[in-house]
Amino acid sequence: MPMLAMLTNCPDEATADLIAEGLILARFAACANRYAPITSLYRWEGAVERTVEIPLLLKTRPELAERAEAEIRRLHPYDCPPILRVPLEANADFLAWIADETPV
Repeated sequence: MPMLAMLTNCPDEATADLIAEGLILARFAACANRYAPITSLYRWEGAVERTVEIPLLLKTRPELAERAEAEIRRLHPYDCPPILRVPLEANADFLAWIADETPV
């Protein structure tokens, strides 16, 4: 049984917590991890930007990716939120737990 990690960066802890709680309550993700702030450097609309962001890691099943992404987009304030999908393997009991927590 495969697992999917979805990663996004948020402008602040409140946004990361809102997205995490939204996906957990909707059962689109089994687990969310909010990480310490990072500094992101990127080009946006022709200018180089440097921003402090909060990374958020969500663990789910691949078949929920579209629904989870739609919810992230609904809750995220960025015009173009980064939403990365990374297929993962894990131990069988952890994968079973993810499946149990994301029955939708």
